[in-house]
Amino acid sequence: MKLSFLQAASLATVLCACLVGLACRTNESPKAQVDDLQIATQIKAKLASDIGPSSVTDISVNSTNGIVTLSGQVDSADVKEKAVTIARAVPKVVRVVDSLQVTPKPQA
Repeated sequence: MKLSFLQAASLATVLCACLVGLACRTNESPKAQVDDLQIATQIKAKLASDIGPSSVTDISVNSTNGIVTLSGQVDSADVKEKAVTIARAVPKVVRVVDSLQVTPKPQA
């Protein structure tokens, strides 16, 4: 089956529109999406500099409408509290939901 240029272009347009629709959060304005991305980026950078590079992979940061959710595993209650404090200090953060789990590293 051979597609004409017009059919191929139409198919590509429909596929792109579907992908864009899936990538957009319908419950947030574009400005809020940008704000949330900036919030998450600032938190990740501060976690990496203050707690350590491993926090980038150990702690997940999600922001929606300024509500930040921290999840993942940390080594101690001190690290957990520090992560929450860092998140709360970032501008435009409305609230922090702490879903971090403390799981101490096994002794060698």
